[in-house]
Amino acid sequence: TKLLQPTDGLEPITFKYLLGLLASTGLRISEAIRLTVRDVDLDKGILAIRETKMHKSRYVPLHFTTQQALQAYSSLRDKKVFSNPDSKFFLLDGGRPLIIGNTEVKFRWLREKVGLTKNPRLYDFRHTFACKRLLKWYKERKDIDAMIIYLSTYLGHVRPNDTYWYITAIPELLAVASKRF
Repeated sequence: TKLLQPTDGLEPITFKYLLGLLASTGLRISEAIRLTVRDVDLDKGILAIRETKMHKSRYVPLHFTTQQALQAYSSLRDKKVFSNPDSKFFLLDGGRPLIIGNTEVKFRWLREKVGLTKNPRLYDFRHTFACKRLLKWYKERKDIDAMIIYLSTYLGHVRPNDTYWYITAIPELLAVASKRF
């Protein structure tokens, strides 16, 4: 985030915490940038994801470290711009909200500046989150068919079949699943 200008502005701070939230929760980028201050319960550590894909809403619990990070971001943000319960949670200088297209362009720019060659997308944080959870469950010898509904609900999928797709997403996970089968 030191590449973003101005270095003492809100944009570098916002991107740091936005990327951290995506990595730690598996939210869709659209869900993260649509969050309002009211949607982020920093006392209870719960996000209210409202009217997202397929008009579904859900609550997403946060790990305490993510909760603490968002509390830190909220404090930093509020020192730089005014926010109210209806404001977007993630803001840029001047109180401007993130826009998905601009956020994706900025991420591509950052990706190029740091020399990433695999060209990850913001949405890939979600894929990585889901694959790592499934891989962990396989390694713990959990019954994936029994557990998939939890991940499906957490991710906001309409059907568990939409979540099973992740099993084929990375070779390591596919190999573990095939071996178990």
